[in-house]
Amino acid sequence: QVQLVESGGGLVQPGGSLRLSCAASGSIFSINDMGWYRQAPGKERDLVAQIYSDGDTVYADSVKGRFTISRDNAKNTVYLQMNSLNPEDTTVYYCNAHIKQRGRMYGYWGQGTQVTVSS
Repeated sequence: QVQLVESGGGLVQPGGSLRLSCAASGSIFSINDMGWYRQAPGKERDLVAQIYSDGDTVYADSVKGRFTISRDNAKNTVYLQMNSLNPEDTTVYYCNAHIKQRGRMYGYWGQGTQVTVSS
């Protein structure tokens, strides 16, 4: 079994910064990609940023230039540096990973971490 444990959410003022972390643990052969999604109440879960094993990244248009995704392969950890936060970024953020186990790829989700941007 694999667990994704997120940390780093909280309350920040508009224009401020937060750094989210997500560490994968358990029976892991390799990690293909890791990413962050966010989901507002009553809405679909949308991609925020994703990073692949070769370092390629994908960002939602709404966060380009403000958020940066990175990963530490040795620690099986992905980070999301969020700068210039605004109230529209307020929601729950979820970590996602596609992990190879026993020759097959499986998708996993973290439990979610709340980010609130408010003065």
